[in-house]
Amino acid sequence: MINGDIRDHNAVEAAVEGVDCVVHLAAVNGTQNFYRYPELVLDVGIRGLLNVMDSCRKHNVRDLVVASSSEVYQTARVIPTDESVALTVPDVLNPRYSYGGSKILSELVAVNYGRTGFDRVVIFRPHNVYGPDMGWEHVLSQLILRTIDAVQSHPTGKIPLAIQGDGTQTRSFIYIDDMIDGLMFVIERGVHLNIYHVGNPEEISIGEVAKKIAAYWGREAALVTTPVPAGSTGRRCPDIRKLSALGFKPKVAFDDGLPPVAEWYKTHAHERPLKDSQERPAY
Repeated sequence: MINGDIRDHNAVEAAVEGVDCVVHLAAVNGTQNFYRYPELVLDVGIRGLLNVMDSCRKHNVRDLVVASSSEVYQTARVIPTDESVALTVPDVLNPRYSYGGSKILSELVAVNYGRTGFDRVVIFRPHNVYGPDMGWEHVLSQLILRTIDAVQSHPTGKIPLAIQGDGTQTRSFIYIDDMIDGLMFVIERGVHLNIYHVGNPEEISIGEVAKKIAAYWGREAALVTTPVPAGSTGRRCPDIRKLSALGFKPKVAFDDGLPPVAEWYKTHAHERPLKDSQERPAY
């Protein structure tokens, strides 16, 4: 274990020297952070990968796996979305796209730097990974914390839950155990200069997610709709046939993955950042 900043070239060089393969995961994730800290998101995303590429070349590390994101599609024109669908940044003035834009640039750097000096460069695009201790800035953690607060403040009857939009927006969540399994298939079997989706094609609406979270604590949710910020995505669902051809198959359904996440945030709710529960919903 080496503690360091991915933007620190010397630290990255020291970490890379003598290894056989680098799996580059470093990024500032969380939808709230895209709006709050776009400069940091871009700095970590772009400078970080450039440091990794340069360090791999210097120390002759010829095997590199790079994490991208489903955010590179923004609003995909094809659902389920395969790896060939066009990548887009609809509005450079919208800070939300700091993350998706950094990942598009990262893919361009990885592929084009990777044409020489590497035996293999592989990219994978995770789709809405969730699990215990996933952070405070994601839709599931925010909805769970909001539900915990609502249960405490409304001991009887339906509990009010604020969501962005009308609840029809969809996502396809992949549990962390499945994500790790999928990543291992990419590491062990991924082909040079190929891109793979790691996700679960089980598509679910955010409104249904909120209701399931409330039901976990034996309550019924009264959804409170709020405006959707510019740049939000209406649907997201991956086509995972390419990774499935390598042997991957997700095993954890959303109904099975939700309980351990809900319990973790219930146990650690007191650790949430100040004013977190007052922030706008992630979708």
